[in-house]
Amino acid sequence: MHFVVKLFPEITIKSAPVRKRMTRQLRDNLRRMFKSVHEDVNVSRDWEKIEITGPDEEGLCVQIADILGRTPGIANFSQVQHFPLGDFDDILEKTLSVWHDQLAGKTFVLRVKRSGKHDFSSHDVERQVGGGLLHQSEAAGVKLKNPDITVRLEIRQQDLYVIQSTTAGLGGFPLGTQDSVISLISGGFDSTVSSYLTMKRGLRTHFLFFNLGGRAHEVGVKEVAFYLWNKFSSSHRVRFITVPFEDVVGEILSNVHNSQMGVVLKRMMLRAGTQIAEEMEVQALVTGESVAQVSSQTLTNLSVIDSVTNTLVLRPLVTFDKNDIIDIARKIGTEEFAANMPEYCGVISKKPTTRAKEERVVNEECKFDMAVLESAITNRCVQTIDEVMDDDTPLAEVEVFSIPQPGAIILDIRHPDEVDVRPLKLANSQIEEIPFFALQNSFKDLSAETHYLLYCDKGVMSRLHAELLVDQGFENVAVYRPS
Repeated sequence: MHFVVKLFPEITIKSAPVRKRMTRQLRDNLRRMFKSVHEDVNVSRDWEKIEITGPDEEGLCVQIADILGRTPGIANFSQVQHFPLGDFDDILEKTLSVWHDQLAGKTFVLRVKRSGKHDFSSHDVERQVGGGLLHQSEAAGVKLKNPDITVRLEIRQQDLYVIQSTTAGLGGFPLGTQDSVISLISGGFDSTVSSYLTMKRGLRTHFLFFNLGGRAHEVGVKEVAFYLWNKFSSSHRVRFITVPFEDVVGEILSNVHNSQMGVVLKRMMLRAGTQIAEEMEVQALVTGESVAQVSSQTLTNLSVIDSVTNTLVLRPLVTFDKNDIIDIARKIGTEEFAANMPEYCGVISKKPTTRAKEERVVNEECKFDMAVLESAITNRCVQTIDEVMDDDTPLAEVEVFSIPQPGAIILDIRHPDEVDVRPLKLANSQIEEIPFFALQNSFKDLSAETHYLLYCDKGVMSRLHAELLVDQGFENVAVYRPS
């Protein structure tokens, strides 16, 4: 197994010290993530690329490619076959060993990149080896424009790389090369996409959730935050902070004029976020707001909301259309999370203001008992993201089985991306796939006469969802957790 990773172009134009630091950070990030996959995967770097080598084991290439495709800082990566450089006949032989079967019945073009001192040019290789490929394979012909297949070779000094496939990377900067931020996450389309965009830019992104009420919503937000971290930034541990905001909502409903409630709620959230960011020594907050998407997001209202803090507030989606946001959510795998999120909002104004006046808002806030806000901040729960699904207050007791039970159906509740990379295979058990973000809505449609065992990789999400289902009155559910 051999992969060659090309750096995101914005890294390559940095000054030499910055480029070196970013490349080293990307290498270190990959090493951390590969360590949990296989201990014999090696990651090395030079000035222009990173190389990954390891054993040719079944499934390992798929897992490595999966990680490379979702790691910030990578422009593209290629799976290659690496050989010592020989003469033209040797280059042809090595290229045919990789491409012979794929060329059958296809038009192709050969493209060569060369670096180092040689007594031939890239064009010489393309002409000589390309002709050999045409005559020694069953290719339909050479086509310089819009061929069916582009065969790529790279010659660097005395090394030949025959490129098998090239895949676009995530782009952005490596995690750890930029500062930390705190993202205010509700689990909907906007806050999840804005969190993803900050991760992609290399910002270490912590999560701040204001619990307005409802255990199901809290579990859902923890799941999507864990998913985002695990998929796009697992090289760095971050925190998930939950602030109990039910009493803050009650205070607003009791004492603030209906038209001003939305703006006041956002100001309370920014006040809390600012205090938490200062204590964590984080320089910026991140929100998912987009101009004029809802009433609280007019420029006038955003200005009034921001006036309560001197902390920088980043809004990655400020000019995005909703359809653009949903498209990104679909691409990164959070669309179904958001669509199934059991959101709760206790502050819905009948006629919300779109042109808030700060003096009016301040007068309304004079009726608000700030001790309630301080109490919420003080009683926040802070967890590391890898502990976020370990809840020590289960809703109900559920059985856990280490082996499949006779007659039971295994429900694989992992995200479809995880199932594709590591499919669950059990010889004598029926397996059905229902992603955990759709399980609460789908389970009621399953047969009440059948016993179901929920499965996930670590047994955490399966246990939480089993508890929720048992708490809702379902008795035909348990957990399958292989020993």
